[in-house]
Amino acid sequence: MLRKWIGSFFSSRWRFEWRYWRGTTPWDTNITPPEVMEFIAAAPPGKALDLGCGTGTNAITLARHGWQSTGVDFAPKAIRAARRKAKQAGFNIDFHCADVSDLGMLDGPYDYVLDIGCLFTLKDNARIGYARELVRLLRPQGDYMLYAWLPRPWKGGVWGISAEAVESLLNNHFMRTRLVIGEDKGHPSAWYWYQRRNPRAAGPTEVGNRIKVGHLGRNALLCRYRLV
Repeated sequence: MLRKWIGSFFSSRWRFEWRYWRGTTPWDTNITPPEVMEFIAAAPPGKALDLGCGTGTNAITLARHGWQSTGVDFAPKAIRAARRKAKQAGFNIDFHCADVSDLGMLDGPYDYVLDIGCLFTLKDNARIGYARELVRLLRPQGDYMLYAWLPRPWKGGVWGISAEAVESLLNNHFMRTRLVIGEDKGHPSAWYWYQRRNPRAAGPTEVGNRIKVGHLGRNALLCRYRLV
């Protein structure tokens, strides 16, 4: 029974807070991925929201490039660190300790929403709430970028989200314009680019669905990409 409880604890989102306290956060690289830098270089500054922002690295990068950025994360220790980093960098960024599936404290519209490694950690009902908030907060024709693990064995189970599940969750309100499937440290992962549909548009369609082959991954690590 104790072993089952411990396993449930560490499979929940609370394990992130636990790992921030222990200082074992390999995802917190303090590097903004090249995919995000590519977007920043091509898009005019606007209002940005970073979901699962961690210690604020990407929200601060966006602010440096003229964006009005907001960050949300479930882990209180991560949010405290994000606020310290933003203050030290001289930026006034709103960071909220909150559940990404319930963002009533935020008002849109946002021009850009970024999620690096948050959606795939959520349970099914939380993913539905997440998608509902994303629709509410992102303006029509606004941009949404997602990095997520594809399903993989993890600690006796399977963790991640398939490209088909992402599409099913979002396709009523978003058009996928680009997809990159590859490997991060030997494990399958994917980057997604979506655009918010005009509310008057009817029926799911996909535009472009370009598959990129390259060597840039989640945190500027060398990764192998394959065509699908």
